[in-house]
Amino acid sequence: MVLGLLAGFALPHLAAILKPWLPEMVAGLLFLTAFRIGASRALGGLRDGISSLKAVVVLQMALPLGALVCFAGLGLLATPLAIAVILMLSAPSLTGSPNITLLMGHAPEPAFRLMILGTALMPLTVLPVLLLLPELGDLKSVLHASLRLTGTIALTVGLAFFCRHWLARDLNERMGRAVDGITILALVVIVIGLMAALGPALHSAPWPVAQWMLLALSLNFGLQYACFRWLMWRGAFQIAAPCSVVAGNRNFALFLIALPASTTDPLLIFLGCYQVPMYLTAFVMRPIYARALTTAP
Repeated sequence: MVLGLLAGFALPHLAAILKPWLPEMVAGLLFLTAFRIGASRALGGLRDGISSLKAVVVLQMALPLGALVCFAGLGLLATPLAIAVILMLSAPSLTGSPNITLLMGHAPEPAFRLMILGTALMPLTVLPVLLLLPELGDLKSVLHASLRLTGTIALTVGLAFFCRHWLARDLNERMGRAVDGITILALVVIVIGLMAALGPALHSAPWPVAQWMLLALSLNFGLQYACFRWLMWRGAFQIAAPCSVVAGNRNFALFLIALPASTTDPLLIFLGCYQVPMYLTAFVMRPIYARALTTAP
């Protein structure tokens, strides 16, 4: 995964070739995740639906509204910095969050459920933010994008569950490792495409890129660490790591289609910078999340 980040910087032409295929690659990654988990494990936690619902409300509504109030108090609400932070906090889980969780040796099901539920509820959770911050763009466009994403996820996950049921109902250890290997390769290829906008910007405007990079690293790892400490303190050892991964890794890119053109460029650079902590999560946070494995009963 780290090699994928480096390749995205070093091979801008390859990144440009892969960029148009990002939606299909992300859908393929989601298919692999759902196939690996299976319907029984993914849906087996429905009894924890209230807990997952609370988590989605806190992560996708309470946090961005809190940030909005803070930026408004500082007089920075219309700045690219504020818009980037609020967008990131308003977005649902990254589709690769269950994969990242699995790579660190933790159960991916809680992250998977938060991704599905968060995406499904996004048209509702984002409404207060959009109403209070019209700079984010046209309400109808953003909601349409959210609903389209929800439908795509539903179809992809449904197909994966169907294939798992008929082709590999009892996934043995060898097959599971094979799927995990394909997933890692998919993550490496995807990140190369996601870095397409960042490489040229790094050469033309290194200082702004460095500032956006610092913001991305602070937001991602800071949210993960804070969420993990809170859940460990509450004794939620089994969900501490997957929920923390979701807290810091969000799919805010879908908002970009509805933003005014004047805000697109800096946010695209931030989107590229945001891939770095995403793909370093399994490397940087593994020692911290290991506490959940040793502490859990």
